[in-house]
Amino acid sequence: MKIAFTTSDRIHINSHFGSAKEIDVYEINAEGYQFLETLNFEGDLKEDGNEDKVAPKLAALADCAIVYVVAIGGTAAAKLIKKGVTPVKARSEEESISELLNKLVQTLKGNPPPWLRKALLPKTKNFADEIEDEATV
Repeated sequence: MKIAFTTSDRIHINSHFGSAKEIDVYEINAEGYQFLETLNFEGDLKEDGNEDKVAPKLAALADCAIVYVVAIGGTAAAKLIKKGVTPVKARSEEESISELLNKLVQTLKGNPPPWLRKALLPKTKNFADEIEDEATV
């Protein structure tokens, strides 16, 4: 699964979702993790209630299961959840991406908590796909 981290230094989870200029994306499974890419965002990203700034991030994170943030507004969190992406707040701005990834790998090897099991489930593409699947049962 893909996991994203809002970061300004590519080491720590230290950016607010809405104002993050960089989001690092990793692929993770029970065997380990691998860096995939850094998503870059430009423009007016100040924490001012401008919800249009999150649209490109929502689109870019659509195939991620989880995004770790230092903070996130309620509207942006709801939009992520609607897209099937679970937002998770970091414990602090000092939390290291690599330490968290190592902990997640260990968790995936064992018995993941319910929220993580839910995040691991395949995403439904849209409401029409859901109706079509129900109709064929």
